[in-house]
Amino acid sequence: QVQLVESGGGWVQNGGSLRLSCAASRSSIWVMGWYRQAPGKQRELVAVITSGGTPKYRDSVEDRFTISRDNAKNTVYLQMNNLKPEDTAVYYCYAGSRFGLQRRTPEYDYWGQGTQVTVSS
Repeated sequence: QVQLVESGGGWVQNGGSLRLSCAASRSSIWVMGWYRQAPGKQRELVAVITSGGTPKYRDSVEDRFTISRDNAKNTVYLQMNNLKPEDTAVYYCYAGSRFGLQRRTPEYDYWGQGTQVTVSS
């Protein structure tokens, strides 16, 4: 079992910045990152990163968000710049064996409790 503790969500104006953090309770997790879910929409990948440092972003955030990871602290970060109202959602930390459509075995998925990000226009 892996516990994920998120921090850093909040409210910001259009064009502002926020930084999300997520600490895992153990090491040796292949993929960590962030998904988000807006009201009435499906959960979607925002950015994930492997333990080796390879990132993957959704197209709409690739030039605005930066994901990073500190393996010594079992922590992943998401720096979000130039935020837009369409970025408003609950952001969920992810830890597991899924890297986009790619899967490794053994398969496992862990989720944080979610943190709200609200961007006002």
